[in-house]
Amino acid sequence: MYQARFRVDNEVAVVTGGGRGIGLACAEALGEAGALLVIIEPDEQIGSAGRDELVAKGHRAELVIGDVTSSARMTEIADMLAARGTPASILVNNAGIGSSGISSEDVDDELWLRMMDVNVNGVFWCSRAFGRHMIAARRGSIVNLGSMSGTICNRPQPQTPYNVSKAAVHHMTRSIAAEWAPHGVRVNAVAPTYIETPMVLANPENSTRIETWLNDTPMGRMGQAHEVASAVLFLASDAASLMTGAVVPVDGGFTCW
Repeated sequence: MYQARFRVDNEVAVVTGGGRGIGLACAEALGEAGALLVIIEPDEQIGSAGRDELVAKGHRAELVIGDVTSSARMTEIADMLAARGTPASILVNNAGIGSSGISSEDVDDELWLRMMDVNVNGVFWCSRAFGRHMIAARRGSIVNLGSMSGTICNRPQPQTPYNVSKAAVHHMTRSIAAEWAPHGVRVNAVAPTYIETPMVLANPENSTRIETWLNDTPMGRMGQAHEVASAVLFLASDAASLMTGAVVPVDGGFTCW
């Protein structure tokens, strides 16, 4: 009984930014649990590489090109899936961008607006577009990628725009969860710590920050993409059927202190 509740067999799972990194790991986790995968990427090369990797591992996956900052495009994709009889029943709002090392007084309008457009507007546009069909079906699960940065203030690097955007994702999660619970739609989020990805490790500025990060983490290490994906799978599945509006820390204990 209990193992079956972690399965998502033949559920249509949409993962934004699913072509690489945490998004690709989330898609793989859902695929292993039986989902039909739709990954949304703005970059065809990145998206194709991710889709091909998923297919090579035996998962059923397709790529749809789209930018989450386009409300019209997200609505178009959601409506297209519904029209062909495969509406999304799982949505993972993973697409996002980051920026750090710029003090608030030096943040320009372009950086601020771009951060909010991708990390906040994008999550809402997707939730609204796919959520409409979930409400109509009276079932669905949305998992948002928040961050521990939506709860704490990072050090040593300043990163107010990113932190604010993730705090917004957390409260959006709770707000929509309260609204849509009567319609059978659950909305939760994960709040990861620093994740050890090639992009993070390749940033030369991080080489002087990592020691501080690890000292601030009770478990003393960075996270791995698959550890975030495991939590996303749990929240997406019926194993979390009584959970909505939750923001689950996946942070090695970082927010304990």
